[in-house]
Amino acid sequence: MRIFFSTGDFVYAYRPRPGFPLILNDDMTPAEPFHSYLLWLLLERGKALDLKTWESYGRVMWDFAQYLYANHFAWNQSYASKGESVITVYRDWQTFDLKLDPSTINRRIRQICGFYRWALGRGMIHEVPFSSTKVTTEGVPHDSSHVTGGGQAGDKPNLILDEWDKEPVFLTAAQANLARAAIRSIAHRLLFDLMARVGLRAIEARTFPLAAVFDPATRPHLKPGTMIRVFLDPQQMDIKLDKPRWVDVPHSLMEEMYAYAQFERNRHVVATRQQRTLLLTSCGNAYSKGSAHKVMTDLGLKVGFRIAPLMLRHSYAVHTLLLLRESQSKIRLDPLIYLRNQLGHRSVLTTQLYLDQIERITGPEALALVGEFDNLYQSTAALFATYPNEAVPIAE
Repeated sequence: MRIFFSTGDFVYAYRPRPGFPLILNDDMTPAEPFHSYLLWLLLERGKALDLKTWESYGRVMWDFAQYLYANHFAWNQSYASKGESVITVYRDWQTFDLKLDPSTINRRIRQICGFYRWALGRGMIHEVPFSSTKVTTEGVPHDSSHVTGGGQAGDKPNLILDEWDKEPVFLTAAQANLARAAIRSIAHRLLFDLMARVGLRAIEARTFPLAAVFDPATRPHLKPGTMIRVFLDPQQMDIKLDKPRWVDVPHSLMEEMYAYAQFERNRHVVATRQQRTLLLTSCGNAYSKGSAHKVMTDLGLKVGFRIAPLMLRHSYAVHTLLLLRESQSKIRLDPLIYLRNQLGHRSVLTTQLYLDQIERITGPEALALVGEFDNLYQSTAALFATYPNEAVPIAE
């Protein structure tokens, strides 16, 4: 069993579909029903998925199909109880033999559960091979109705592992301080700060556009110690799902990015090619896919603890959510909605995961964490002092 990714010669519904994951048997015929499921998931159901995620979706299904093939299991194999189904065996193999991170396993299991629900809806099986628990998230705004309060109900597969019993996925203030102090490259430090202080994804930080950077001193309405609202345009940078959004950038970070653009960046510009990204390598190139991960991995090896771009984004999310919850009596701002918009989540339920995590932090620990991060990032609490009682300045 193999996986390939299509070229433009693969046509579906009269349109070329390059990059579509093709799971094939050894005789090069489509491996069913996995192939049909991917057609539905990626091309048919009318819910657009980012092309950047097609490979990820395909590899999850291929890994599951390959595991079944290698162990002579059938995807719809009968079982004595749901606790002995092939999906449970697959999960336990990843947990105990491969020792994968629970979040990685859960991401795969959720997609495979979706595959079985799809098969059930088409009469391929008479029941899904896992049990579920009804869960309701209270106090979560409904994205479609724009109201606050109430709850959203759903089914949570009982196969899902507890992700929050592991080591925290965010850096402590001491770790962040040590890591930033160890960065010698200005470009690397700005890459670090765009993720840790603004909450950008790695791909967004490395493609952050030069056009979005300006000298805040030339705009008297922008005051030091406040936020500058910046528009992220998918026509200027890479954004998941190509969905534009506004983000708040600390005034001091905009000053640092402008100084880099005016002085340091020009040292690396190559006259024969123009780069629209703010950050450039020493060779004058934009940072490529995976380069942000390598920069942070190398930094982690230097300081002696693991650092990854997602950890920096988590650090921003946990810190900001704690800060806004602590300051909620002083500002008219819904912490979850604000953080959802800042991170670019499609649903507030994704942002809810950070709330679930910080609920495990005790009161004194939470207050200490807020104070530590405020000291590290020049008292972030002050940035929200007038928000939203006064309009946040928007960069034009």
